[in-house]
Amino acid sequence: MGEPPLLEIKDLGKRFPARAGREPPPWVIQGLSFAVRPGEFLTIIGPSGAGKSTLLNMIAQIDTVTAGEIVFDGQAVDAHDPRTLRPGVDRRIGYVTQDDNLLPWRTTIDNVLFPIEVQGRLNDETKAHAEMLVRAVGLAGYERYYPHELSGGMRKRAALIRTLAYDPPMILMDEPFGAVDAQTRMQLQADLLKLWELGRKTIIFVTHDITEAIALGDRALVLSRQPARIAAEHAIPIPRPRNVQDIFALEGFAAIYERIRAAIQ
Repeated sequence: MGEPPLLEIKDLGKRFPARAGREPPPWVIQGLSFAVRPGEFLTIIGPSGAGKSTLLNMIAQIDTVTAGEIVFDGQAVDAHDPRTLRPGVDRRIGYVTQDDNLLPWRTTIDNVLFPIEVQGRLNDETKAHAEMLVRAVGLAGYERYYPHELSGGMRKRAALIRTLAYDPPMILMDEPFGAVDAQTRMQLQADLLKLWELGRKTIIFVTHDITEAIALGDRALVLSRQPARIAAEHAIPIPRPRNVQDIFALEGFAAIYERIRAAIQ
């Protein structure tokens, strides 16, 4: 038998509370089920408003679950009551959002080391690992620069390796490259794949870009419109390692692109 999933989503549902004097709003997510293998790079794609960010927030325990169950690393997560939420599930789930959220008063390297400091794990080994990540994404020489002195792409790289530096087994990514230009986005995708190859973390990457979903993922889940369910699931047939600059020309790209596009529509 294969290795058990790191994450299982079972019949998940989310409905926000009704406001005073109003009917409850419709379900955002309903009957959603899937599993993620250790080391898998899963991309999730769907129309705007499909509940992609809401799904990540529930997995990260930033938001409650209305129905269903989340099982992480073999244990059911108590996420129905806001009082029992444990954001990041004891530092085992990293979360990279659309904003870089770098601390403006800390330099690049100090931002990268910040979560390790908070955990009380800053030592020669963890610092050397962080410095290796800085070099891997081309930020060597910018360690002592402050966020306002970096380009948008550099800030995104710093935010990414800040999460990787404290070494969580799972990383959630919510359209992290959506606010940069096309050339920078392609470079960030290449950087992410390089970093993923180094450690093979389990990644769930939300995007609305079909090409990005194909270039990065082992498998792509397509969400339906609200209430979100799995509309389609596609294994990405393109072998690794991948050159994101040539992804359009690789065998199998056009066919999988059309299948995902049809599922979204």
